Amino acid sequence: MKITVVGTGYVGLVVGACLAETGNDVVCVDVDERKVRSLRRGKVPIFEPGLEELVRRNQAEKRLVFSTSLARSIRDAEVIFIAVGTPPDEDGSADVQYVLAAARDLARAMKGYKVIAIKSTVPVGTAERVREVVRGETTHPFSVVSNPEFLKQGSAVDDFLKPDRVVVGAQDARATELMQTLYAPFTRTGAPIVLMDCASAELSKYAANAMLATRVSFMNEIANVCERFGANVDDVRRVVASDRRIGPSFLFPGIGFGGSCFPKDVKALSRSARDADYTFRILEAVEAVNCAQKRRLFEKMESAMGPLKGKRIAVWGLSFKPRTDDMREAPSITVIEALLAAGARVVAYDPQAQRAARAVFGTRITMAGHSYDALNGADALAILTEWNEFREPDFSRMRSLMRAPLIFDGRNLFDLAQMRARGFIYHSIGR
Repeated sequence: MKITVVGTGYVGLVVGACLAETGNDVVCVDVDERKVRSLRRGKVPIFEPGLEELVRRNQAEKRLVFSTSLARSIRDAEVIFIAVGTPPDEDGSADVQYVLAAARDLARAMKGYKVIAIKSTVPVGTAERVREVVRGETTHPFSVVSNPEFLKQGSAVDDFLKPDRVVVGAQDARATELMQTLYAPFTRTGAPIVLMDCASAELSKYAANAMLATRVSFMNEIANVCERFGANVDDVRRVVASDRRIGPSFLFPGIGFGGSCFPKDVKALSRSARDADYTFRILEAVEAVNCAQKRRLFEKMESAMGPLKGKRIAVWGLSFKPRTDDMREAPSITVIEALLAAGARVVAYDPQAQRAARAVFGTRITMAGHSYDALNGADALAILTEWNEFREPDFSRMRSLMRAPLIFDGRNLFDLAQMRARGFIYHSIGR
């Protein structure tokens, strides 16, 4: 099948590369000429495990090409995916101007029937708005489909190639059949293609992310209560997670969620509800809990260490989660900004996010070349991202490098008793 993907950001690039992997001819279009030139050389601008190899392999096989010309790229396309950004507006709502602009541009270039599939995360009613925009620009037949993505950063390639489910919101049989054919190779092991109307499909993405964000904030609240009563959140979590009605996913306490999806989608769904004259009280609480939780580790540091002015703080982990270089809404930003405001000196290390961190902090913090380099003369270590390489460090080496054996762990990586035995003063979340 001939496919065009409009947008080569995180979603568009994964979608294009994975669809090419199953034999489709895919053109990915972007207005950024520099990015397109880089992609043509096989350089992927984001860190996502397996993606660069996928892009290069399918480019070599001529199944995946990159272009700046929308008109030429959609000429033979049967399905056109819109995968442009929907950044949060000042009021928290999702800004769909780029989705509508892409729809307008492709409508003007259309020749013959096309399926326009919205991959971007958009509020309810966007498919109808796209339909109106396209109808106003062309007399050619078309269908608009809502096809939300459910990709987790750090495992996006696997998520697309082996999905839990594929959601298709469509109004006509022709578009539905085409989308079922396109996704058949990814659902052979039994993952369902769930068919519904566009509004339900649009809402399903927000509902899924909002539910996961709620679980995170709920468990962080439980962790905070555990500290008040001297309980251990690890034990509480195991009991809760063993209930088949609940399960273990997204129940690990920490310093809050970040990234490009959860914070944005919680705000957008809450705002959409308000626009429909409904107050989504649970989501407003989820957002408030998460904002407070991001400061939790700094508050522990201030309480245990007193004035932080002049103190040297080592930081392990900057990205909002492991296996990505993304720092959007990362808890590390809140913690480090608070440390800097208190007069502390910060030396940080992250396996992938140091370039992104420089864009956020500039020269206000020092970047270490290795995790142990950050510990030299440190008055304390703050662990902010649970990268695997931080899970079993050389504790003796750590103690020899640090000025004080003081660790503030925002991800609960280590056992309490073992840390005491190793001579560390160890603070974690909910334990």
